[in-house]
Amino acid sequence: MPIFLILALLLMVMVQVQVFEIAFSKLGLTPQATLAILLGTLLGSGINIPLCRLKTTITGHWLYKPFQKPVWETIYPSHEGYVVVAMNIGGCVIPVGLSLYFLSLHLVHLGNILIGLTAVTALSYKLSRPVAGVGIGMPFMIAPLLATVIALLLEPEHAAHLAYISGVLGVLIGADILNLKQVREMGTPLASIGGAGTFDGIFMTGIIAALLA
Repeated sequence: MPIFLILALLLMVMVQVQVFEIAFSKLGLTPQATLAILLGTLLGSGINIPLCRLKTTITGHWLYKPFQKPVWETIYPSHEGYVVVAMNIGGCVIPVGLSLYFLSLHLVHLGNILIGLTAVTALSYKLSRPVAGVGIGMPFMIAPLLATVIALLLEPEHAAHLAYISGVLGVLIGADILNLKQVREMGTPLASIGGAGTFDGIFMTGIIAALLA
């Protein structure tokens, strides 16, 4: 619930400065469509669709002490369990759906999409790191900046679309999907692709990339 409230507050602030409206207008979406996407993202951020279960032999929990930074404590002896891999509606399904929609418009040359997607995927995989009890983390601005630079160089007329597609799908593949095996060893009970706390940054990567382009 605290994560949901923080996300709601963040979305409200960003709406007030019209960040989302500017980004989505570059992508050719109407204000009505932008509002629908934001509402879907906000409501969907609390919904995870289970995809599969992975066996894990490492368990743990967050250890909270007064006036100290929380620490992830591994429990010994460890016992066999499962981590549920899920897909978050707001943070994964909606941005990936938008990417597929932009792909269907055929505004961007397929070769340029493959170049941008490959570059962002490779960099995301290289820079992403497992964080015990949380999931996969990586520097927040690197992926959208790379997606933006490539889009402006290869497809200046439709840079926002190329930046959004390569940013969203590149982070999804490079930081999330290619690191699924490492989730087994982090002790987290839920690996939510696109969900705050385990996998994150897919939605915001697309927004920032489109905004910069």
